[in-house]
Amino acid sequence: MSKKKPLPLLEDIEITGVAAEGKALCRIDDCVVFVPFCVPGDVVDLQITRKKHSFMEARVEKVKKPSSMRCEARCKHFGECGGCKWQILPYAEQLRYKQQQVVDNLTRIGKVALPEISPILGSKHEYEYRNKLEFSFSDKKWLSWDAIREAGGLENVDKSYALGFHAPSSFDKVLDIEECFLMPDINNRIRNFLREYGREHGLTFYNEREHSGFMRSLILRSNEQDEIMVTIAFAEDRPEEREALLKAVHEAFPEITALLWVLNEKFNDTIGDLEVHTYFGNDHIIETMENLHFKVGPKSFYQTNTDQAYELYKVVRAYAGMTGSELVYDLYTGTGTIAQFVAAQARQVIGIEYVPEAIEDAKINAAFNGIENTLFFAGDMRKVLNEAFIAQYGRPNVIITDPPRAGMDEDVVKTILFASPERIVYVSCNPATQARDLQLLDAEYEVKAVQPVDMFPHTQHVENVVLLNKRK
Repeated sequence: MSKKKPLPLLEDIEITGVAAEGKALCRIDDCVVFVPFCVPGDVVDLQITRKKHSFMEARVEKVKKPSSMRCEARCKHFGECGGCKWQILPYAEQLRYKQQQVVDNLTRIGKVALPEISPILGSKHEYEYRNKLEFSFSDKKWLSWDAIREAGGLENVDKSYALGFHAPSSFDKVLDIEECFLMPDINNRIRNFLREYGREHGLTFYNEREHSGFMRSLILRSNEQDEIMVTIAFAEDRPEEREALLKAVHEAFPEITALLWVLNEKFNDTIGDLEVHTYFGNDHIIETMENLHFKVGPKSFYQTNTDQAYELYKVVRAYAGMTGSELVYDLYTGTGTIAQFVAAQARQVIGIEYVPEAIEDAKINAAFNGIENTLFFAGDMRKVLNEAFIAQYGRPNVIITDPPRAGMDEDVVKTILFASPERIVYVSCNPATQARDLQLLDAEYEVKAVQPVDMFPHTQHVENVVLLNKRK
């Protein structure tokens, strides 16, 4: 059997653009090459790692000449962690590329008539903008080749105590995180304390393959009122060790307002179907937006960038253009935050969401805020939103839709067209699938306004809000 031909090393290649998934790109003859962790203007040596007919993938072997655009990454884990891939790109340039991503997707995929697209709304905070982070405990620490070489070989490295993010393309290995600037520094201090406590007391960390080990996962939440929620998931029921650990965390961090724990013996990390126990304080924190207050528990979904969620919702409310007499359908409502945010300007808002627990949160928060003109329904959007539903609850004047990354199912689009609202406000975390759906709506609706919003600095992700008016 003949050996595979080794993939080439390419020297002195200039990076020319930004691509999907946070990667940069260049062109070799007629072939596009996708490269992570570099920026336009960099001149680099590239090792090709994958070769297909129409594209290649590569890694940077050496930066020969840094781009004038390049800036220093703040985080020591840059290049190893799968997040914040654009740290070396100045924030103003990140926004420019995100704006272009929206323009390209709507024009090339949507191919519908567009108004002038509004300038993207940048995030108030470039760092420490998240209100939630999730980390995993693991006895299989992911290590770079450099770290292994520095240690003098794999046998010299303690791999038993990792607490951080799952390594890219590795379900059972965890990159040990010492610093993360996505949340305030309290996240670093709590996480590092837990790792060292586990090490000092000989507690076992979770093994994903064997489904064994005591400490499994960590969820941190915080709000602008400095409330802090810590939820620790254990994979084995060891009451004495658990109580000792929780006591130590409580004494070390008296600022924690909700210290919770859960026993998760399942084969997946989700805790939505598990009982959460309160060791200290409340079982929730409160998020505030204008005159609304939302109880956020350990299982709740809430937009992870609080400040930008407010900016996004203000755009949605303005585009909805309500006068107080409208019936509004809020599709993919989640925990009903948008529905409640616009309820004061509507006659009634009806929210529909697939996840039953999210709908329960929506009902709780509506009651908590004294909102009486909302109704919430749980179920598959295709099955709930149909002609019979519209006949029973009324034909909406406005539809707000905020689907997952895959966009809307074609049956849902057909039902929206049957409902024939005056306006549609389409919120999307994926402008490519949004563009596809706009094309399906184009026969009866025209795009009147487009507003990109950046929710996640240093990543390639961008939210986009589109207003569609019914054609006369």
